[in-house]
Order: sequence, then structure tokens, then C-alpha cells
Amino acid sequence: MSDVKTFLLPDVGEGLTEAEILTWHVKPGDTVTVNQTIVEIETAKAAVELPCPYAGVVAEVFVAEGDVVEVGTPILSITTTTTTATPAPAAPASPPVAADEGALGDSRGPASSPTDPQVTHLDPTPTPAPAATREAVLVGYGVKQTAAPQRRARVLSHDPHGTTAPETGPPGEAVKPVRHGGLEVGRQAEERLSRRSAVLAKPPVRRLAKDLDVDLEVVDATGAGGVITRADVERAASLATAIHDRGKQGAPLGIQGHLLPQGGGALAAGGARETRVPVRGVTKMMAEAMVASAFTAPHVTEWVEVDVTRTLDLVERLRARPELEGVRVSPLLLVAAGLIAGVRTYPGINASWDAAAQEIVTKHYVNLGIAAATPRGLVVPNVKDADVLDLVGLAQALHDLVETAKAGRTSVTDMSGGTITITNVGVFGVDGGTPIINPGESAILCMGRAIPKPWVHDGEVRIRQVMQLTLSFDHRLVDGALGSQVLAHVARFLEDPAVSLVLG
Repeated sequence: MSDVKTFLLPDVGEGLTEAEILTWHVKPGDTVTVNQTIVEIETAKAAVELPCPYAGVVAEVFVAEGDVVEVGTPILSITTTTTTATPAPAAPASPPVAADEGALGDSRGPASSPTDPQVTHLDPTPTPAPAATREAVLVGYGVKQTAAPQRRARVLSHDPHGTTAPETGPPGEAVKPVRHGGLEVGRQAEERLSRRSAVLAKPPVRRLAKDLDVDLEVVDATGAGGVITRADVERAASLATAIHDRGKQGAPLGIQGHLLPQGGGALAAGGARETRVPVRGVTKMMAEAMVASAFTAPHVTEWVEVDVTRTLDLVERLRARPELEGVRVSPLLLVAAGLIAGVRTYPGINASWDAAAQEIVTKHYVNLGIAAATPRGLVVPNVKDADVLDLVGLAQALHDLVETAKAGRTSVTDMSGGTITITNVGVFGVDGGTPIINPGESAILCMGRAIPKPWVHDGEVRIRQVMQLTLSFDHRLVDGALGSQVLAHVARFLEDPAVSLVLG
């Protein structure tokens, strides 16, 4: 017999409450198998691919790409085919278990009440639980609770006996289920499903808008029922390009980007003068982390200018080495090697402040963080145990780290456990900056661009490639002497990196 299973957005293990739907890998009518990747979501920490807990055919997708949904919200339903089997003897005192949890595992926390938005239909009759057996566990969902939980309502998308029990409401009054896209759900679940963006657009159109950097909130919809079409998005993108080109020519812009005649005046009265972008996902997490760091750790920043002419020469030679073929080699590699050398000499810079225990924790390993600007915001993945890698291994690790971050595939593990960080603002043509320490660490090194400058070299003024290095550190555990020694050590390393690598 067939049954319809509803897949609820799970907590992927970080304790977060919501996620954005990035990409659907399935559509209604597709056949799916257990553990097949069905959707990619973005939490406040990383992009995550969700496996399918059921085998069957996709019946309906409830949320579109770009929607932000809460954990526990139905995101799709799957029609499964089940076979009837004789149940094993069970203790009659065991409470009923949610039908949809058979493959998912009980990962939704404490017992639900009759008004739980996850409840579809309630079966008021206690059902004997099957005997305890070993069951397969899907990654990210956990195992079913073995201790006797509190009594909870039984969740049924379709009653296996062909009947449905009414959702309970006020005493003596049955509440009829609500149909949502072919699936009967409780009223609270229906309300949660209805609280989506007012923008109406199909997933391919949303993807096109994201690729063209078009905000659907300001696109004029021409489709039936107010649905935004592909042509609407393309027209908005063309208008944005025209605005950009006209703006570079000094032409004034009108309401919502409409072009004004040459020599036109100010914005028309009542027009849109602002654009609002929701703070969520990686941007929200980054903002909260930076505020916590800035107002918790007393920052001290020092800087030094370094002649990196020999560093740039060595980078060119390394790029020609066959061991590094296909690997991006940049000055960042040697700056990273210099910072690791500084940590080995002055391990106190590689520490953290444990406020709860009132202890300074010195790390005898280096998980080197690299701040990376990605289309989804700033992320800081780290190379685990970077201090044990040789130069070729470090180059490969940095290459993989940056490529993964740019592709939006950085995992939560990659962004956890960092001990010290490098941020490279030189790639944006900036000389330097005063970076904020990554939470849980004690220092961050900022590298600026290398530019030609008059420099005294071998007793003569010559044009040399000069870079500014900036070190911000937590003054609770790093004093000025230690911070200065580390910064000076990195500077000396970069003045002649080949010799520094040989001599250690």
C-alpha cells in the first residue's frame, strides 16, 4: 500500500532555528531513494545538503528556492510504497510513536502538544510500540529516543486504515484539517506555510534572479495571478544595467531606477529612496560574531611595512614548480608560512580566553583561518593542523579551502576550531586595515597589497615592492611585547622567505 510521508526541515546539528532553501535537486514526480540529496539549504553557518529519509516518488514541494523556513516546517512530501508485516509483540504500556519518525529518527525534541504545528491528524487511541530493534541512522538526524518519552500525538499524513482522526480543538469540538497543496495539515502548520514571501515566482525564476542579482521584491510581475516570470526578471536586469551605464555617464536616475532626461532634477516625490535587504544566514552570523568580539575582547592593533620583493620573486618560482601545478600560489601562501613560523616561536599568540574557567588556553596546534569573501557573505574556514604541513601541502590546503568557500560548500566543521586567522585585503587593492579578531581566537593578521615604493636597500634608495602587515590582538592575554615580537617575526620572514624556510 502507498503512504504519503512529509519531510520536515530538520535541525542539521548546529541548534539553529531557520534556514534558506538554496537549490532543489528534485521536483514533483521524481523517484527518490534513501540518502539521496534532495535539497541544499543555507543556515547561519554554512550551506548543507539534506539527504532523503524516504524512498518513493516526490508528491509535492511546499517551499520555493529563496524561502527562509523554520526548523520543523514541512518542505516536501513523498509517496512511499509499504508492505504489511506482522508486528512483533510489544509492551502495551509504551506510548505511540510518530509515524513519520520511522525513517527520520526522533530529532525534534520534547513531546508535542495537540496543537503542535507538526501534527496532521491525531489518533487518540494508544498504540502498542514495536519491540526495540536496531535501525539505520541517517547522518544528521540522530537515533530514535529509547527512553520512554512523554505521550505525544500520533502523526499521520494518511491514516493506514483508510480513515482519519480529527485534529483536536476546544473541548467537545473537532477541528477539520486544512488542505495545503494536496496535503492535509493542521491549522498551525498551514499558517506557518502561508507565512512565506509575498513574492510569487517559480524556483527556476528565483534562481535566475539570484544569478542576475535581481531583487524580486522590486520586480513588476506580469504573469497570471501576480506571478513573476522569466521575462520580468530579464527586463529588470536589463534596466539595472542601463542604470549602471547611465550612472557612470553622470545621468540622473528616477524612481526605482527609471532614467530621467539629461539635466533632470531630483528624485520624484513619493519614490523609493531606499533598498532593504533582510539580515540572515551567513551575514547575520558574521555580524553577531563581530559585535561579540569587538565588545568583549579589548583590541590592540599594530602595523609594519615590509619589503616583500623577494617574497614575490619566490612566489613566481613556486608557480613554475611541477609539484604545484594546478594549485593557486599567491603571496598568501608565504604570509601563512611566516605566521605559522611566528606561532612556533611565540606560542602565546595562539591562545584563547576561557571566561567561564578564568583560564588562558594556549593551543599547541595551528588551525589557520582564512577570511574569505563569498557571494553568501564573509566566512572564515580554517586549515586543520596547518603547522604540520610542508609548503606544498599548505599550498594545496589553502587552494582547496578558498575554492570550497567560493563555491559555497564550506562545512560547519571547516569553520569551527580556528586558532589564528589571516585576512587578505590586498586583493581588493587596499593597503591595510584594522581587522576584528575572530571569536575564540587571540589574534588576526591583515595583509595589504604589495606596491612599488622608494626603499633603502643595501644602502641605496631603490624601488622595492612593499606590503603593510597589521596585527590585531586581544590585550587580555597578549601584551604589546608579545604582539610586537610576532609581527616583527613575520616581517623578517617575508623579507627573505627562502632563507627563512631553509633555516626555520
